[in-house]
Amino acid sequence: MTTKKLPIGLSDFKELIENDYYYIDKTKYIQEIIKSSSKILLLPRPRRFGKTLNLSMLKDFFENTGENHKQLFKGLEIEKHEVFELHQGKYPVIFLTFKDVKHLNWSDCLNGLKSVVYYEFARHRYLMEKNTLFPEEKKYFQQVIEGSLPDADYNDALKKLSMYLGRCYNMPVVILIDEYDTPIHAGYAKGYYEEIISFMRNFLSGGLKDNTYLFKGVLTGILRVAKESVFSGLNNLGVYTLLDKEFNTFFGFTEPETANLLKDYDLSNRFNEVSAWYNGYNFGGKVIYNPWSILQFTHRKPKIPSPYWVNTADTGMIDQLATEGGRELKEEIGQLLDGNCITKQVYDSIVMKDIEIRGNLLWSFLLFSGYLKVVGEKGQKNTYQLAIPNQEVRYIYEEMIEKWFDTKVRSASLEEMTKALQKGDIKLFEIMLRKVVIQVMSYHDLAGEPEKVYHALVLGMLVWMSFAYEIRSNRESGYGRYDIMMKPKDLKKHGIIIEFKMVDEEKTPEQTLKKAMEQIENKKYAAELEAAGVKDIIKIAVAFKGKELWVEHK
Repeated sequence: MTTKKLPIGLSDFKELIENDYYYIDKTKYIQEIIKSSSKILLLPRPRRFGKTLNLSMLKDFFENTGENHKQLFKGLEIEKHEVFELHQGKYPVIFLTFKDVKHLNWSDCLNGLKSVVYYEFARHRYLMEKNTLFPEEKKYFQQVIEGSLPDADYNDALKKLSMYLGRCYNMPVVILIDEYDTPIHAGYAKGYYEEIISFMRNFLSGGLKDNTYLFKGVLTGILRVAKESVFSGLNNLGVYTLLDKEFNTFFGFTEPETANLLKDYDLSNRFNEVSAWYNGYNFGGKVIYNPWSILQFTHRKPKIPSPYWVNTADTGMIDQLATEGGRELKEEIGQLLDGNCITKQVYDSIVMKDIEIRGNLLWSFLLFSGYLKVVGEKGQKNTYQLAIPNQEVRYIYEEMIEKWFDTKVRSASLEEMTKALQKGDIKLFEIMLRKVVIQVMSYHDLAGEPEKVYHALVLGMLVWMSFAYEIRSNRESGYGRYDIMMKPKDLKKHGIIIEFKMVDEEKTPEQTLKKAMEQIENKKYAAELEAAGVKDIIKIAVAFKGKELWVEHK
């Protein structure tokens, strides 16, 4: 049992070590960065997975500050490796973070970017006193500090600062950039995408492309924004996403690390709960736990686990993409909520403006942002099976479906409908289902494959019932066949089976209902519920044609 404080929301390595916070040793990361054949590394990971803390650790390791930072690494893994003596405290470091540059318009964003540049120049203000700067360089430096530098000249800021530092220390520079893509997301969402892409392309390639003063560059973010849009011409760039084996254990907590942490805080008996809620990420073949949520859980010791990570996330972009996603997306989210996988192509570099055109990019975005995990490769190029990682993320999708319904349906109707199902009042269920269908579905929705719409609709409604029922949906191939089975968590309560059938040209609604009922019997769904000990089972057949529907039950 330890009494060490937990570093919740703390991303400054020096502060964490000096104040003796609990620390899971990730210092081997430093060796991997040094040994990597790539001069510039981009390591995208979901938010709150320790990216900033790792960059802060690199800064404290590499930077020649005149102070002795060796003691920060005492007893840690990196101390055992020869790179420790060779590289610790030897380099000038440029450290920029763009995490707060998310503005509503381009002029505010540009001011935010200038301010990031200002703080780093100000941190190296001592260069102005050195005789290694030429007069025109001192003038440039002075203009940055005063804020009088013309906008166009900020493109060269990274390149110039690395040159000034390299010359002063007679050593190459380490450039660390945190959350480089935050302003790009904001630009996409708020309508200044072209401006921010153009700025970042010039700014980053200035400092990283063919820079003779560069030792290593490390960038973090959530997404790899495609090479042609930001990293054009960087031929020495190594990108390692969460699909890659390299660096896979340095972000988030591994299973043994999580088990140790829980043991250290006397919570070993809750490991299974914690796993169901917060693990499930797959980084390059390793199971990874969400570090933010694990620390929150360990700190708060709640009776029931809660979703902590979702409260920190800005899901604006996902909401936007999901709301525009239309019918198929609701269907696929329904499948994910059922515990199934979906098979999708994953693009590891994303051109934001293509997201609307290439709907498939949404799945890549969800994967790299931490809302999906890879379950298996399909063999074809870049095609993966994807699933919801854990209970915490499942909660987000349930909220998303609620939001979707709330925009179209008075939730009162939905609540009445689900209550009717729970009470076994099928007549009221039918009345409310009709009402909901009329409210939710435009005729446009029902063009094409209406049974998918019904299925997504009902799955969404059943999200409200998942606290009392285990809900399974068994999709068959074939036209219009959907079964939904609801097993009560309290086996004394009634179970429910719902079969949907579309009324085709040759059959009447009555014949269609009869066929649906036969299918329930033939597939012996009731047997599965009976075997589980459920005595009372309601079988419901729903036949539909356009917005009309008919219901029968036993």
